[in-house]
Amino acid sequence: MSEDRNSPSVNNQEEPQLDMSDLMRVMRTKLTALQEAGRNPYEITKYDITFTSQDIVNRFDEICEPAHDPETGLPVSDKVPVPVSIAGRIMLKRIMGKASFAHIQDKCGMIQIYVRQNELGPDKYSEFKTYDIGDIIGVKGTAFRTMKGEISVKCSEVTLLSKALRPLPEKRHGLKDDDLRARMRYVDLIVNPEVKDVFVKRSRIISAIRRFLDSREFLEVETPVLHTVAGGAAARPFITHHNTLNLDMYLRIALELYLKRLIVGGMDRVYEIGRVFRNEGMDTRHNPEFTLLELYQAYTDFEGMMEITENLIRYCAHEVLGTGIVPYGDLTIDLETPFARITMTEAVKKFSGVDFSEVKTLEEARSLCDSRDIHYEQRHGIGDILNLFFEEYCEKQLIQPTFVTHHPVDISPLAKKDPKDPRYTERFELFINGSEFANAFSELNDPIDQRERFEHQAALKAAGDDEACDVDNDFLDALEYGMPPTGGMGMGIDRLCMLLTNTTTIREVLLFPTMKPLDTKKAEKADDAPKDAAECQAAAAPAIEGAPIISAQKPDFSNVQIEPLFADFVDFETFSKSDFRAVKVIACEAVPKSKKLLKFTLDDGTGTPRTILSGIHAFYEPEQLVGKTCVAIVNLPPRPMMGIESCGMLISAVHKEGDEEKLHLLQLDPHIPAGAKMY
Repeated sequence: MSEDRNSPSVNNQEEPQLDMSDLMRVMRTKLTALQEAGRNPYEITKYDITFTSQDIVNRFDEICEPAHDPETGLPVSDKVPVPVSIAGRIMLKRIMGKASFAHIQDKCGMIQIYVRQNELGPDKYSEFKTYDIGDIIGVKGTAFRTMKGEISVKCSEVTLLSKALRPLPEKRHGLKDDDLRARMRYVDLIVNPEVKDVFVKRSRIISAIRRFLDSREFLEVETPVLHTVAGGAAARPFITHHNTLNLDMYLRIALELYLKRLIVGGMDRVYEIGRVFRNEGMDTRHNPEFTLLELYQAYTDFEGMMEITENLIRYCAHEVLGTGIVPYGDLTIDLETPFARITMTEAVKKFSGVDFSEVKTLEEARSLCDSRDIHYEQRHGIGDILNLFFEEYCEKQLIQPTFVTHHPVDISPLAKKDPKDPRYTERFELFINGSEFANAFSELNDPIDQRERFEHQAALKAAGDDEACDVDNDFLDALEYGMPPTGGMGMGIDRLCMLLTNTTTIREVLLFPTMKPLDTKKAEKADDAPKDAAECQAAAAPAIEGAPIISAQKPDFSNVQIEPLFADFVDFETFSKSDFRAVKVIACEAVPKSKKLLKFTLDDGTGTPRTILSGIHAFYEPEQLVGKTCVAIVNLPPRPMMGIESCGMLISAVHKEGDEEKLHLLQLDPHIPAGAKMY
């Protein structure tokens, strides 16, 4: 006989519905009873495992019990079954008198176990019946096939190895909320098996990268995470303080400058796979800390880096997926065909109609921006403006793998100039599905030119560009000893993993993405501190996001101005056509060319991310809003804003205090599911 997985447990039918606190209390009571009986599961230090669930399935014919005659019940052969010992977490359980079925999950999957009182004895069987979903057990027995054909393990011994004290998510709804899944990855991995597959593939991708580079005689190295100078990329750094040295230091934003020091030292082929940190916005493609591959090879150039990059990505796809034809959402990405190549100037001409090779003066470039409503800053040169046009018109058009080459010097402080046209550099970026995947140069090895470019970057930083780099004098000293012609490449591992696992957000390929804590709030400013004992007591209580806040005093609304109610009536027929829905904020980022707009990527319950732009950047930083549940009108016609289609409107509450306007984005209880209709 075999368990019907869809049938409810007999015990569950008899038990009253319990809330979370009741369930946790029951689970702790069971643990106490076991400990008092001298069977503390946490004292067990090891368990010998001889098979996984997949091993039993793969080797079933070799290790199973002999078949039995259906009439006599006797074995039809003298085959001796192989004892098996497995361990895993109880995921399903069905108690049926003196025999029970359960499913346990190990690293390879789930397998059914069959537990009988006759095999275990009355005491052990009674104890087994008290085990909870989520408990971890070890099982010894033999493999057999039930009457319904399911491969199972008939247990001769069951050992409780770890007692769960929190219940797993209820089976029917599981753990579906993306924000909770990212916060509680440990539970996500337990209840959503497909999630584990993503991270198994991620591990295999990184292993494949190492095999590919090692086979080409690259040497893997490690360089410092703490830097005294922020350099190697255009990004805002995180700053920390070294107490012993009494020195502010930066968490690295790139791996480049230390790796190139090693090229100077004669280590001709080096690479590093490491975490880097950039104090910037969060969205579907960006996390403040991420994994970066950088590699450098002496005596080659950016053309050599193109060959390595293309073949590395193709190799990883074949190693992990067995093919270079990769499904990604509704697209099919072709990694088999040689990657396309186009210069940045050619791309801008192709997709915008503007030929920057004919632009001779900064005034001409600015005039083109004005005519196309492209925001620029006074510090921007012609090369910066070319890049603004590329970002506006070209990036989203580059779906199949494309090398974009010859970036302007203005935006490439570490790349060699193109000898044929010194306004541009020997540099490429690889784009796939509108996203940058890799960045490479013929590395600048002229220490005098490098110093001038560093000083230009330092001037930009002094003028307010917090992404510009500082002058790294030690690196310049290294260059003065002589660095051979060198090609270098950097690639974001997370985006490569997104492509090869068919996931649309970076959080899905990070085991533990950066998240704002739910149970802490910033301390109030000193002038807003509670004034009396009752307020102090209320302020000292732990704040839980989504819970109502009980104040000891009524808020002061005397200085609040509310806009008068509309005098004109709106007929109900028109109003009823507005579709208000609960939406979850998957990602949020500042729109680069706007000081007001935030770009939201939202889960509206349809399974397709929705983009809405909202002019609330003056009131919120993007990272504050990731994971929130908001209200949006979802049936408005798409409206282009700054070159981005905004599909709907987020609802905010606005009032004035004196002459100052205040805005609060309407936020709902996080338990409300995405797509819930508002009435």
